[in-house]
Amino acid sequence: MRMPRSSVLRPRSVRAKIVALLMLPVVSLMALWGFAAVTTASSIGDAERGKDVNAELLAPVGAFVTAVQAERTAALRGDETAYRTAQSATDRTAKAVRDGVNSAGSDAGLLDAALPGRLATLKADTGALTAQRARPSYTGYSAIVRHGLAVTGALTEAARSADASDGRVLLELARAREAVAQEQALLADGTLTRDEYAAFVGAVAVQRELLEPAVADLKAAHRPAYRRVLDGDRYARVRAVEDQVRAAGPGGAVPLTGWDAAVTQVLSGLAGAEADAGVAATAKADPFGWDTLGASGVAVVLGLVGVLLSLLVSVLVGRGLIVELLDLRNSALEVAGRRLPQAMRRLHAGQGVDIDAEAPMRRLAGDELAQVGTALTAVQRAALKAASERAELLSGISGVYVSLARRSQVLLHRQLDLLSALEQRRQDPAELRDLYRVDYLATRMRRHSESLLILSGIAPGRGWRDPIPLTDVLRAAVAEIETPDRVQVWAVPRVSLLGGSVADVIHLLAELVENAASFSPPSTQVQLRAARLREGLLIEIEDSGFGMNEDALADANRKIQSDKVDLLDAKQIGLFVVNRLRARQGLQVEIRASDTGGVTAAVFVPENLIRDDMPVGERGRGLAPASALVPEQRRATGYA
Repeated sequence: MRMPRSSVLRPRSVRAKIVALLMLPVVSLMALWGFAAVTTASSIGDAERGKDVNAELLAPVGAFVTAVQAERTAALRGDETAYRTAQSATDRTAKAVRDGVNSAGSDAGLLDAALPGRLATLKADTGALTAQRARPSYTGYSAIVRHGLAVTGALTEAARSADASDGRVLLELARAREAVAQEQALLADGTLTRDEYAAFVGAVAVQRELLEPAVADLKAAHRPAYRRVLDGDRYARVRAVEDQVRAAGPGGAVPLTGWDAAVTQVLSGLAGAEADAGVAATAKADPFGWDTLGASGVAVVLGLVGVLLSLLVSVLVGRGLIVELLDLRNSALEVAGRRLPQAMRRLHAGQGVDIDAEAPMRRLAGDELAQVGTALTAVQRAALKAASERAELLSGISGVYVSLARRSQVLLHRQLDLLSALEQRRQDPAELRDLYRVDYLATRMRRHSESLLILSGIAPGRGWRDPIPLTDVLRAAVAEIETPDRVQVWAVPRVSLLGGSVADVIHLLAELVENAASFSPPSTQVQLRAARLREGLLIEIEDSGFGMNEDALADANRKIQSDKVDLLDAKQIGLFVVNRLRARQGLQVEIRASDTGGVTAAVFVPENLIRDDMPVGERGRGLAPASALVPEQRRATGYA
């Protein structure tokens, strides 16, 4: 059978419940701290990856684009010396680009889905430089620059650090610088064809459209470098020439005095400012600096401190609470399992108990657990007080029993002596029968008085020194009931009971015989049998009444065999008397259902209370072995 899910998941012990209660907020806090730690580690990883991408790809591609721009200008001017110098610079940067592309390898796709294709195109451009130089053209070099800017556009966000400006702004500034470089390459001799004029005007428009707004979007730390270029005389000269070219139109002659130097310095300034805002800023970025970690790093540190403090507080509080609860449980178990039962046994035995020493009263102070301990002590004191008062009451009742029994015994003995004297006189037979009846009644009253003494723990006054034959013992027991003629005594073994046990055995048998006669119809006989066993003597009293059910039999046997006697229970006092006599003489008594439908009371007298009166030659034949009992009787009596 499967247990319900809720019962499986629910903690059972107090320790498990407290641990679950305290660990829930700690686990939640650890989860939040873990999230912050993962976020911070991701930021550090992004910063490290950005530096790697910047060093392996972004910086080499930027240098390659700048070198191609310079080679394009030198090629269109026809200056062989400058052209060869530019080619050498381009070759060096192309090799760095190829090395970076080979190093990035398959990781490029993780940065941007389009990046592998763009890198492949740019790598192909570096390998096609020889063919381009065989037939140099403006469009060929511009295509290489455009491919380089495409790679830069895919890398700017991946390589961007917290210190660098926005990648979109840097890409716009790179395109604006490319526009200025195109102007320089196109305006080589002061005159432009119609196509060159259109390209020049377009470059001017792109440059002026992108440059100023992009500078405005830079971080505050990166704007001054651009402002120095844009507010300088060189850039002013460039703008003046641009305006003159646009005004002159295709084929118009424009004086280019100072143009080349001015545009070269502007390009150099723009490249330097662009590097400071992007590549250089990323290269100088610290992955473990404040700009990278920021609030997430503080959250990780504070979260770790919070987790450790929470664990410490939870362990201290939970351990203290568990210790207090375990101490309270152990104290309750100690009281319920040992101290209180021991005190009760001492009270039942008539010994006094010091309640203040047994259960010292605590002051009602402290937390709820301390108050529970105080309440537990109060309950223990109340139980001990009630038991002590009950024991005192029983002791008082016992004293009253003893006093009344002693007085009754004195009167009954005098009455019996008087009756014996009257019976010895010659009288009318009818009067003699009445005297015998009064004698029977007096004998029963004497037995009841002795029962009071027995229940009070006092030995009755009757006693014998010498062994008494079993026949006389059985007759004496029958003589103490009101209707002795209803009792049929079967053949009795030739044994005697030791004198010290005779009075108790007579009293015990009288109680059982009277009980059998009282609970059976007056017309029936009570059977009294005795059998000699190897282990002792078995006496059975069987009636022909209506019998008892199993619960009633079990209750009667429990009262006979129990170690404790409740004198306040007024029902079946005779069974309690049998209990005391059984315990005092070491007898075994059991009541069981009879085969005839009635009840059989079995009394087993041990061997140490018996003297065998049979002659030596007949003893072997007179003993009935234990196996002579039928199996049902042996199992019922338990004496076999």
